[in-house]
Amino acid sequence: MKQVPVLIAGGGPVGMTLARTLATLGVRCLLVERNASTTRHPKMDITNGRSMELFARLGLAGKLRAVAVPEENNFDVAWITSLTGRELHRFRYPSVVEKRAEIRRRNDGTQPREPAMRVSQVMIEPVLQASIVDHPLVEARWGVAFEDFVQDESGVTCTLRNAETGATEEVRCAYLAGCDGGSSIMREALGIGLEGKSRVTQRYMIHFKSDSRGLMQAFGVAWHYQTPLGTLIAQDDKDTWTLQTRPPAGVDPAAVDPGPLLNKWVGRAFTRNILVANPWTPHLLLADRYQSGRVFLAGDAAHQYIPTGGYGMNTGIGDAVDLGWKLAAAVKGFAGAKLLASYEKERRPVGLRNRLASERHTGVRIKIGELYEKESDPEALARGIAALGNLENESWGIEFGYRYDGVEGDPAVYHPTTAPGARLPSTFLRDGSALYDRLGPWFTLLRFGDADPSELIDAAPVPLDVVVIDDESMAPIYEAKLVLVRPDTHVAWRGDHCEDGDAVWRQVLQ
Repeated sequence: MKQVPVLIAGGGPVGMTLARTLATLGVRCLLVERNASTTRHPKMDITNGRSMELFARLGLAGKLRAVAVPEENNFDVAWITSLTGRELHRFRYPSVVEKRAEIRRRNDGTQPREPAMRVSQVMIEPVLQASIVDHPLVEARWGVAFEDFVQDESGVTCTLRNAETGATEEVRCAYLAGCDGGSSIMREALGIGLEGKSRVTQRYMIHFKSDSRGLMQAFGVAWHYQTPLGTLIAQDDKDTWTLQTRPPAGVDPAAVDPGPLLNKWVGRAFTRNILVANPWTPHLLLADRYQSGRVFLAGDAAHQYIPTGGYGMNTGIGDAVDLGWKLAAAVKGFAGAKLLASYEKERRPVGLRNRLASERHTGVRIKIGELYEKESDPEALARGIAALGNLENESWGIEFGYRYDGVEGDPAVYHPTTAPGARLPSTFLRDGSALYDRLGPWFTLLRFGDADPSELIDAAPVPLDVVVIDDESMAPIYEAKLVLVRPDTHVAWRGDHCEDGDAVWRQVLQ
């Protein structure tokens, strides 16, 4: 029987990010995906700044940006009457180029290391796939379905099936990760329930190509054009678009003709080639548990959201990196069951917070829709939209301020801190280098001033890099002379001195 340290069920962005994380930390894994290829469905359209920070740690940020929307293009969100009508209000957001300049200019710890990225999951998945298929520590198989498993005290025995031939095989692993989506076989087999709201509303997705840029960009380049009937997403600002709308009332969603629906939203008929069109129903759900023994859930298997805010995949990327470094630590013997149990303790509250935020953002869209019905004066309607705001694309506290110490914080504002459990603030040092770029793959100890790091260095049971920072202007941002940073760039411990390194490491790894 084949044996691997970690088996990953599901080859979407979360599963592939988990595989890449394990490989980066020197751990072998097997990833299986039931589909024969990466997705054709544009399931998301933004990778937020926090996910980009994590992808940069995995050496993937540049490759992902190469397939994204041009970096000079904005992230604007505009509310309109229709593409043949008028623009009412535009929420303006900087391009990647402009955001990079702002990040450099505001070097106070409040900014991300990486700007967000506009890109479809259709484009992301092949890049992630290429990053693992030839990696010597990853065996990745598409067209192989995960069917069943039995776990015991020492490991998990999994049954896999070749989708083409029907042949089955058994694989033994020390740990099993369920990244197998909203209808997770693994979650069902474990009897883990879901709390929240299912089938919140009925939606219809139309993914198409069109050279009618003059119409599709009637009011200039924008990421989203929105009306109460739906959102037009510019996938590449060139010829590929996605409309998320509603099926006509009283019509079986499965029987909808997407052509007339598309024409109605746009305002007139136009030339296009519809690539994919289907009804779907969003959910607001959270798994009761993220772990059962040696089996873990991540991504949509653990949480499902309405797309408002873009929290689905982005939350899953955070799951993958948190789980990945902890599984790697367990496989390498650096830590055990207590560290693995912290995965659920850390990530499930984030999953809940993001589910609630997605629901709040949806509520704002509903209020804007009500304004359209009540307000006949376009100028008054525009003022009302502006007053309700667009927090779904401005919740920096949600994206960067999530913490693993139980402190919630302001969802709209990120306040930099090195409190244990918080994300390490990002800055540029005196020599122009980014602090994030100097962090090691495992743990990193930041040393400011004359603090003595020897206790932590001598007692370290894991690989540890030490970064000496002699830039006095940066020291106040990091709040302590010694800051210990985890592989996922969250703070593990801080202090001005350390008298018992063994005690610190026990706390950090247990």
